[in-house]
Amino acid sequence: VITTNADRCFQNTGFDPERLFCSQGDYGLFESSAEEDPKTFENREWVMEAMEAQGFIRQDDGTFEVPELSRLKMELPDELIPKNPEDGTGVIINLRVDDSFVEDEKWKKASAACADFLKAQEGRRVLFLEAGVGMNTPVIIKYPFWALTQANPNAMYACLNTNQAFFPEQIRERSLCIAGDCAETIRALR
Repeated sequence: VITTNADRCFQNTGFDPERLFCSQGDYGLFESSAEEDPKTFENREWVMEAMEAQGFIRQDDGTFEVPELSRLKMELPDELIPKNPEDGTGVIINLRVDDSFVEDEKWKKASAACADFLKAQEGRRVLFLEAGVGMNTPVIIKYPFWALTQANPNAMYACLNTNQAFFPEQIRERSLCIAGDCAETIRALR
């Protein structure tokens, strides 16, 4: 799966992260600001501690509840300012917002696996299924899927999208677009 969403929805449903390429980042990671050795770090424990420090109440099932009268602190104690666990330098959320985005070894491995998978599909019968991809970052999924479909006469392109289900004229005969909610459409196909 190639995704431009950084929200960890795939991982949270149990999807194997080894089969996932989060091209635009992952909110479940911090990235180091050290230019010479860029890395990412899991941030789940920090997020849990920060939620509790704000005043949210952790339930037994791991979810959080807003305290009575919504009394939240709206600030973090200094000891909870996120830091690189290796050297104590600052970190930021792993999200592509500029040219400083960290493409560490895990990201590069996922990118290479994605490229290898797509290369292996050349000439094969394949369905390029795009779900919920809009025009914010079409060069990552939408345009490549169109090009791969056009280049492979055995390929088909399918698009599920509430508001932006369309395809170029060049692949009309091998395209299917469904304008609707992705989850509802996939449930209906079962």
